[in-house]
Amino acid sequence: MRQRIALLTALLVVLVGAGPVWAQLYAPETIDQDFRVEWQVGQNRKGPTVEGYVYNKAMRSADHMRLKIDQLDGAGRVLGTTTAVVLGTVPLDGRAYFSALVPPAASYRVQPYSWDWTGGGAVGSGGM
Repeated sequence: MRQRIALLTALLVVLVGAGPVWAQLYAPETIDQDFRVEWQVGQNRKGPTVEGYVYNKAMRSADHMRLKIDQLDGAGRVLGTTTAVVLGTVPLDGRAYFSALVPPAASYRVQPYSWDWTGGGAVGSGGM
């Protein structure tokens, strides 16, 4: 029984330790090569929103995309981060819509954070 617990613990350590390596596979330059994000700040009755489109320049579709929206102060320092889900698939050579409530900030930075590649090439996960 102790051997099984030790084996499971070791496996968990290996899997958790692999996370940062996976996250480093996609540099910002690679993300910029595959995606373009157009967005604007809006307002609804609940507060400020960031909404727009993600354009896919890659040679395959992206599913389950999440965006990281950084809230910045006047000097460009990150005050906080919100995530947003892109609706549906971001098709090859196409676009998909997103909208997210965000805390008030001087400005924002929006970038793809994670996604799953589908069709038209290698299948796997991408993102940071």
